[in-house]
Amino acid sequence: MNLLKVVRTRVCLFKKQTRVCFFVLLFGLTQVAVAGNQKEEAIADSVRLALAKLVADPNPPKPTFERIEDRIKYLHWLGEMSDRLKRRMPDKQTRIEFLETVWYESKRAGLDTGLVLGLMQVESGFKKYAVSIVGARGYMQVMPFWSRVIGDGDPKKLFQMQTNLRYGCSILRMYIDMEGGNLFLALGRYNGSRGRAEYPNAVLANWKKWEFKE
Repeated sequence: MNLLKVVRTRVCLFKKQTRVCFFVLLFGLTQVAVAGNQKEEAIADSVRLALAKLVADPNPPKPTFERIEDRIKYLHWLGEMSDRLKRRMPDKQTRIEFLETVWYESKRAGLDTGLVLGLMQVESGFKKYAVSIVGARGYMQVMPFWSRVIGDGDPKKLFQMQTNLRYGCSILRMYIDMEGGNLFLALGRYNGSRGRAEYPNAVLANWKKWEFKE
């Protein structure tokens, strides 16, 4: 009788260990699919120079509006996004400065603000000093090699808010253009997993959470 109990106990332990290993493996695969991991690849000199010019522009992220209606719309967006982001960024001043920069850099690169926010939620969970297992940095998980390719060679600056968002938005815009407007492939390329569905699907799902209905 005691022997039977021992056998049953060991079988139960084996099943539990198997389940734990499975979930650890599944979690690891999921993390690989979503961690920042842009691949360094050859780009045309004209593209590299254009990107370098974009990231070097010293203009501050302060929006200007020709029409009062556009300013009102922006302020509504800012207020609504601030409420949604409050739990992740409790400090109001930090949150507003972050959202002002998101709006400015998104519009500057011709990207939807919801897309950029959704991408950051997947990439870093809105953590300024996030570092992936492959070394990608900051809110938009920009790989350090980009500071050498299109910047001044100092990867530490990728932890600066505006620098990180400017790099990230400019790089995503480049990938969208390279993929002929195909956002699915461009997102995969941004993540270093072109052709795989996990990362683009995760970003597109989170995009919906940051949509702004006017």
